[in-house]
Amino acid sequence: MSSRPKQPKYARNKNILVIGGSGSGKTRFFVKPNLMQMHSSYVVTDPKGTVLIECGKLLQRGGYKIKVLNTINFKKSMKYNPFAYLRSEKDILKLVNTIIANTKGDGEKSGEDFWVKAEKLYYTALIGYIWYEAPDEEKNFTTLLEMINASEAREDDEDFKNPVDLMFERLEEKDPEHFAVKQYKKYKLAAGKTAKSILISCGARLAPFDIRELRELMETDEMELDTLGDRKTALFVIISDTDDTFNFVVSILYTQLFNLLCDKADDVYGGRLPVHVRCLLDEFANIGQIPKFEKLIATIRSREISASIILQSQSQLKAIYKDNADTIVGNCDTTLFLGGKEKTTLKEISEILGKETIDSFNTSETRGRELSHGLNYQKLGKELMTQDEIAVMDGGKCILQLRGVRPFFSDKYDITKHPKYKYLSDADPKNAFDMEKHIKRRPAIVKPDEVFDYYEIDVQEDAAP
Repeated sequence: MSSRPKQPKYARNKNILVIGGSGSGKTRFFVKPNLMQMHSSYVVTDPKGTVLIECGKLLQRGGYKIKVLNTINFKKSMKYNPFAYLRSEKDILKLVNTIIANTKGDGEKSGEDFWVKAEKLYYTALIGYIWYEAPDEEKNFTTLLEMINASEAREDDEDFKNPVDLMFERLEEKDPEHFAVKQYKKYKLAAGKTAKSILISCGARLAPFDIRELRELMETDEMELDTLGDRKTALFVIISDTDDTFNFVVSILYTQLFNLLCDKADDVYGGRLPVHVRCLLDEFANIGQIPKFEKLIATIRSREISASIILQSQSQLKAIYKDNADTIVGNCDTTLFLGGKEKTTLKEISEILGKETIDSFNTSETRGRELSHGLNYQKLGKELMTQDEIAVMDGGKCILQLRGVRPFFSDKYDITKHPKYKYLSDADPKNAFDMEKHIKRRPAIVKPDEVFDYYEIDVQEDAAP
């Protein structure tokens, strides 16, 4: 998977755009066959968690380390703490930008540029304080939420100081040039009434963290995101296909994942990860916005990372990434169309296929005093497949377009013919992966300063018979 082609005509990136309407077989005909190849580390967006159940045992058999982030049932998820992956101040800014891009503030003011920038300042100051000053066990969203709850602004008393103000005053006395102090002083330029509005919007934006189970999920970390390129690992990100309340967590994870792997490839492995990391991003439109994804997808190729963007229609991508959607599509050297009827998608696919040359014969006959005949011959261009032809395409067919190659009109892959199909739960229900059992069997998390009781026990050996 990591070998580079010697001939330029074969040098394509491994990014794939997969488009297929509901029921077109995106999971069965694309995701599962790719997982059965077992040539890379995988990051799989798994709506409802069915792919993990059906393919988990196969991957375990192949020596894969299985990781699970479950945003549907937190009790069946491994822990994920974004604070564990903060390495520098720029990582703090990236985390704040991802939170802002994928959550909503409160009221009309939340969408205005001034209020968003003010919120960013406040989040950056608090997270900067936590990252630099808090003990390791308190570096999480729970601490951030407690600091926001402890903040208070009074319109009638500009000199009032809340506990967080006092914390930053002490930090400023110790280090006036501290990163967090600089951000907090900018935030404090706001008057009491303005600061109160900022705090209300901050509280509304992080309202999901009022759920205790979510706070517990993100207090510690078991994901080891920076190791996916070191050894074969399969990370399943389970999301709801009906509720996007917690999808901002998934956006944070993917943002950190791409940045961590790129940094590790550059800093540790000389630019290329030893194990290729393939991201199968099913329901890509539902995982929220990954900041600067249009730039990431253009640069991850050289680090041995690839993304398969799976959508129901191409318009979904434009709804989230606006003008950058075309850039993202342009960085996918492979396009796979499994079927659908959305007009924008049909038009795009028809244009990609191009035109074919047809011979046109026209005959004419003129009757009058004299009978005359005419024959007109010409070559015309016609769409290889018109939009209506693509719309009624056989459900067992697909269209594949590789950069630099004429398009393929092909049968969808029959996964029952794959040699590893027998290890899926599709073939034998006994192969179903027990997610709950896997979560319970994982090693316990031991904190660095955790204290244990020590006992000495004298054991007398039994006399020999």
